[in-house]
Amino acid sequence: MQILKNKTHFDFIGKRKPAIFISTAINLLILVGIAVWGFNFGVDFAGGTVVEVKFNNNITAADVRKRAESGGLHDVSVQSIGSADENSFLLRLGGVTQLTEESAAKAKTALQALGPIKSIYPDLANGIINLRSEQALSAEQIRNAVVGTGTGVEEVRELGAAQSGGFDYQVVASGMADRIRAALMTGQQADKPDFEMRRTEYVGPQVGKQLRNRGVMALLYSMIAILIYVAFRFDFKFGPGALLAMLHDVVMVAGFYLVSRAEFSLTAIAALLTIVGYSVNDTIVIYDRIREDMAKFKGKPLAEVINIAVNDTLARTILTSGTTALSLIGLIIFGVGEIRDFAIAMLIGIIVGTYSSVYIASPLTIWLDEREAARQAREKTGMNQPKTA
Repeated sequence: MQILKNKTHFDFIGKRKPAIFISTAINLLILVGIAVWGFNFGVDFAGGTVVEVKFNNNITAADVRKRAESGGLHDVSVQSIGSADENSFLLRLGGVTQLTEESAAKAKTALQALGPIKSIYPDLANGIINLRSEQALSAEQIRNAVVGTGTGVEEVRELGAAQSGGFDYQVVASGMADRIRAALMTGQQADKPDFEMRRTEYVGPQVGKQLRNRGVMALLYSMIAILIYVAFRFDFKFGPGALLAMLHDVVMVAGFYLVSRAEFSLTAIAALLTIVGYSVNDTIVIYDRIREDMAKFKGKPLAEVINIAVNDTLARTILTSGTTALSLIGLIIFGVGEIRDFAIAMLIGIIVGTYSSVYIASPLTIWLDEREAARQAREKTGMNQPKTA
């Protein structure tokens, strides 16, 4: 298939200065936005609970959100998945257990009303209340006291008498999935709910932080490895351009997640890693042609050689990027949730990756080449100057 029948002579490099200015301005705005507002971290990174719910009747995401809010869940996120007639939704809620600072304070007050209490220590990270009472209490008493404050109880553990005196107990709070179920049961018969909970996922805050850090490190390590490869494969003056182009593309795609407020999760890290590989692939193709043309057109300025190389690879770039973009457009149209966000991020990555190979990587290579030529000229001038007595 021949896209361009005739050889093109577009002056891509001649427009590099305004392109660099616009790219720099956009990148700076995105970085400032990330520092000020941050990403909308998904459950993978922020921690929390995700529940997949399928209803037996036709219902919209707005109706599900309204029912959840009427049941006391005002910070729940509702997302439709699958086709409209499937009536399936993902409900996301921060936190893993129902034990929060507010609910722990209420539970502490209720437990102190049961009798003389030596100590109460809420472990919010694990959703446990550690209790030591001066007198023996029944598990039912403790359960009723905590449940009466609005916090669900999964289990009350009787640990027995303590060596220093008193009786130890542990109250294990219910998970957020139980709270979501209770909220959706508002107005429903207990034995005949109109929905079923198909899947429940929990991610603790510490695990989420660990996943986030490892994802960022994976991104950095991949960039460093690619930089080393490009530097050895070509020349030192080519390596920084490839690295800067990769950074440019990553920041641009991160800008999509920042502006759209799409969930930034492990899927987003996968998109960024894929874009890094795609970006350097296009850059290497152009670099290969530049190196061939440098030997072919000796004596010509590097900017002119790069223009020739970019025009020579233009048809290949259109075919490769266009084919990939077509598959992503299908995912954007028919995909939902994280799959759709991934496809949009990849499409943006393809566009900016092709752009950065020409207007970010190549201009930096020209600048480094001009700098090296100027250094050599200064050295030559210094050597030719006559020595004074």
